Amino acid sequence: MNEFFTNTVFSPFLTAFLITSFLTPFTIKLMKKIGLVDDPKLHKHPAIIHTKPIPRGGSIPLFLGAFIAALIFIPLTKTLTAILFASFLALTIGLIDDRLNAKSKDASVYLRFLINILAAVIVVGSGISIHFITNPFGGILNLDKIIIPFLFFQFHLSDIISVIWLVWIMNMLNWSKGVDGQMPGIVAISAIVIGILSLRLNPTGMENFIDAKLSFIIAGSALGFLLFNFYPAKIFPGYGATSLYLLLGVTSILSSAKLATAMLVMGVPFIDFIFTIIRRILNKRSPFNGDKKHLHHLLLKLGFSQRKIALFYWALSAILGIVALLLESRSKIFAMIMVGIVMVGALFFLHAITKNINEKTPT
Repeated sequence: MNEFFTNTVFSPFLTAFLITSFLTPFTIKLMKKIGLVDDPKLHKHPAIIHTKPIPRGGSIPLFLGAFIAALIFIPLTKTLTAILFASFLALTIGLIDDRLNAKSKDASVYLRFLINILAAVIVVGSGISIHFITNPFGGILNLDKIIIPFLFFQFHLSDIISVIWLVWIMNMLNWSKGVDGQMPGIVAISAIVIGILSLRLNPTGMENFIDAKLSFIIAGSALGFLLFNFYPAKIFPGYGATSLYLLLGVTSILSSAKLATAMLVMGVPFIDFIFTIIRRILNKRSPFNGDKKHLHHLLLKLGFSQRKIALFYWALSAILGIVALLLESRSKIFAMIMVGIVMVGALFFLHAITKNINEKTPT
């Protein structure tokens, strides 16, 4: 049992943690040397809250920590190759965006979105798909049996939903890095919860535990980066961190039973993401256009520090993660509905009371 724990949980986690934490300081120096920094005086974006230049490119050690650890602990199959390639593709477009940001420009949000879709299609094409979901009113809904015709092609509903899910996760978590340390903490907690559930769903050890190993690898990489991203951040993850979010999305669909768990543990950013998209559309704005009205921005307006906001997100993620581990799939769906109702009510309330408060960026 000790050997199993070491090979499946501890060693993958520690390896990714050490690689990322070792490479991040070198990345910081390199980004400063080549001028790949986010300067708020040059990079004009409504969501920016930092006041001095901070290196970007934190996605590099995040990706390398997960990539190298995966090659060490997970058998190199065609599926893993496709997953890592898709993750590298997400990293590449992210680094291009980081470079443009350093020159006071932005990569096209539509190009980034298209690359997100392409990366998700590569993953799903390798065989990673949501084959079924639990019906909250009883039974199982087999998505593989539902065919969607489009022009001269036919697609399984399972593959369509899988692509949408992965793209959703990548963009949702990208919007959840508004304050220092917020994102890596959420990712680490989510990955640990998914990893624990993976072990529970397959306690016999008859398989390679790819999903569990990858989950703890992601957690290790995120925590290794958190050492340098917690306030005051020494480096930002940049858009390339979608490479890690993609891997987290993969772990959540390697077994469809973990979808409800992922939705619940990431419930706060999940609902904030939906609320933000709907709000922007109702205001006749593109959902891709940034603003300072996410939950973390509202909390900043109320005077919360970046540290407290990050800890607030972590605490909620941890609590919801524990709840997810204790509930059955059907109960998780109803719990998610309750979280959604509370979150939407809280967001409406916060928007109302912060409407006339001047912008603040407490430390």
